Amino acid sequence: MINLLQATAPAPQAGGGYSLFIMLGLMILVLYFFMWRPESKRRKQMAQFRAGLKKGDKIITAGGIYGVVKEIKETTLLIEVDGNVTLRIDKNMVVADTSDLQQQQQK
Repeated sequence: MINLLQATAPAPQAGGGYSLFIMLGLMILVLYFFMWRPESKRRKQMAQFRAGLKKGDKIITAGGIYGVVKEIKETTLLIEVDGNVTLRIDKNMVVADTSDLQQQQQK
Protein backbone atom coordinates (compact mmCIF):
# COMPACT_ATOMS: atom_id res chain seq x y z
CA MET A 1 0.00 0.00 0.00
CA ILE A 2 2.78 2.43 0.90
CA ASN A 3 4.65 1.60 -2.30
CA LEU A 4 1.52 2.40 -4.31
CA LEU A 5 1.18 5.86 -2.68
CA GLN A 6 4.83 6.62 -3.23
CA ALA A 7 4.61 5.63 -6.85
CA THR A 8 1.68 7.98 -7.54
CA ALA A 9 3.17 11.02 -5.76
CA PRO A 10 4.53 13.63 -8.16
CA ALA A 11 8.29 13.84 -8.35
CA PRO A 12 9.78 17.03 -6.85
CA GLN A 13 11.02 19.54 -9.39
CA ALA A 14 14.67 20.41 -9.52
CA GLY A 15 15.45 23.88 -8.12
CA GLY A 16 12.08 24.18 -6.37
CA GLY A 17 13.68 24.97 -3.02
CA TYR A 18 15.46 28.03 -4.35
CA SER A 19 12.27 29.72 -5.50
CA LEU A 20 10.94 29.60 -1.94
CA PHE A 21 14.03 31.40 -0.62
CA ILE A 22 13.88 33.93 -3.44
CA MET A 23 10.23 34.72 -2.65
CA LEU A 24 10.97 35.07 1.07
CA GLY A 25 13.88 37.38 0.28
CA LEU A 26 11.71 39.52 -1.98
CA MET A 27 9.01 39.75 0.68
CA ILE A 28 11.56 40.91 3.26
CA LEU A 29 12.87 43.55 0.84
CA VAL A 30 9.37 44.84 0.21
CA LEU A 31 8.66 45.04 3.95
CA TYR A 32 11.93 46.90 4.50
CA PHE A 33 11.41 49.50 1.77
CA PHE A 34 7.70 50.11 2.33
CA MET A 35 7.35 49.76 6.11
CA TRP A 36 10.49 49.71 8.24
CA ARG A 37 12.58 52.31 6.44
CA PRO A 38 9.90 55.05 6.26
CA GLU A 39 8.95 54.45 9.89
CA SER A 40 12.54 54.78 11.11
CA LYS A 41 12.93 57.95 9.04
CA ARG A 42 9.77 59.41 10.61
CA ARG A 43 10.99 58.48 14.11
CA LYS A 44 14.31 60.24 13.49
CA GLN A 45 12.52 63.38 12.26
CA MET A 46 10.29 63.44 15.36
CA ALA A 47 13.31 62.99 17.64
CA GLN A 48 15.05 65.93 15.93
CA PHE A 49 11.90 68.03 16.22
CA ARG A 50 11.54 67.28 19.94
CA ALA A 51 15.25 67.93 20.57
CA GLY A 52 14.98 71.29 18.80
CA LEU A 53 12.08 72.61 20.89
CA LYS A 54 12.74 75.93 22.58
CA LYS A 55 10.96 78.27 24.92
CA GLY A 56 8.07 80.06 23.23
CA ASP A 57 7.34 77.38 20.61
CA LYS A 58 3.65 76.68 20.02
CA ILE A 59 2.97 72.94 20.10
CA ILE A 60 0.24 70.31 19.95
CA THR A 61 0.32 67.27 22.22
CA ALA A 62 -0.75 63.73 21.36
CA GLY A 63 -3.95 64.36 23.32
CA GLY A 64 -4.80 67.39 21.17
CA ILE A 65 -3.84 70.07 23.69
CA TYR A 66 -2.47 73.28 22.21
CA GLY A 67 0.12 75.12 24.28
CA VAL A 68 3.23 77.28 24.41
CA VAL A 69 6.50 75.89 25.77
CA LYS A 70 7.52 77.68 28.98
CA GLU A 71 10.23 75.39 30.35
CA ILE A 72 12.27 72.53 28.92
CA LYS A 73 13.89 69.76 30.92
CA GLU A 74 15.56 66.56 29.75
CA THR A 75 12.40 64.46 29.46
CA THR A 76 9.56 66.87 30.29
CA LEU A 77 8.12 70.16 29.15
CA LEU A 78 6.14 72.78 31.01
CA ILE A 79 3.54 74.23 28.68
CA GLU A 80 1.12 77.10 29.19
CA VAL A 81 -2.31 76.15 27.98
CA ASP A 82 -4.42 79.21 28.83
CA GLY A 83 -3.73 82.22 31.05
CA ASN A 84 -2.02 80.88 34.17
CA VAL A 85 -2.80 77.22 33.44
CA THR A 86 0.40 75.21 32.99
CA LEU A 87 0.88 71.51 32.41
CA ARG A 88 3.96 69.34 32.74
CA ILE A 89 4.03 66.77 29.95
CA ASP A 90 6.42 64.15 28.66
CA LYS A 91 8.51 65.35 25.72
CA ASN A 92 7.51 62.29 23.70
CA MET A 93 3.88 63.43 23.71
CA VAL A 94 4.60 66.47 21.53
CA VAL A 95 3.50 65.57 18.02
CA ALA A 96 3.43 68.81 16.03
CA ASP A 97 4.29 72.46 15.85
CA THR A 98 1.32 74.72 15.16
CA SER A 99 3.25 76.43 12.35
CA ASP A 100 3.30 73.05 10.57
CA LEU A 101 -0.48 72.86 10.99
CA GLN A 102 -0.94 76.36 9.52
CA GLN A 103 1.21 75.48 6.49
CA GLN A 104 -0.91 72.38 5.83
CA GLN A 105 -4.14 74.39 6.03
CA GLN A 106 -2.85 76.96 3.53
CA LYS A 107 -2.21 74.29 0.89
